[in-house]
Amino acid sequence: MSIGIWQIAIVVILVVLLFGRGKISSLMGDVAKGIKSFKKGMASDATDDTEPKNISDDNQDSNNKE
Repeated sequence: MSIGIWQIAIVVILVVLLFGRGKISSLMGDVAKGIKSFKKGMASDATDDTEPKNISDDNQDSNNKE
C-alpha cells in the first residue's frame, strides 16, 4: 500500500486548516534560521581545528605534574 497524491493533499489541507498559513511560514523561517546557524557553527568549528594537537605532549605534561 503506497501513499497516493490524494492522501498527501488531504494531509496538507488539514495542516493548513489547523495551523494557518502564517504559522507555517513563520515555522519554516525558524527552520531556515536554524539551518543557517548550524552551517555557520560547522564552518567555525572547521577553522578552529586547523592546528592538530599532539596527544603525547599533553600526556607527558600531565604525568610530569604529578
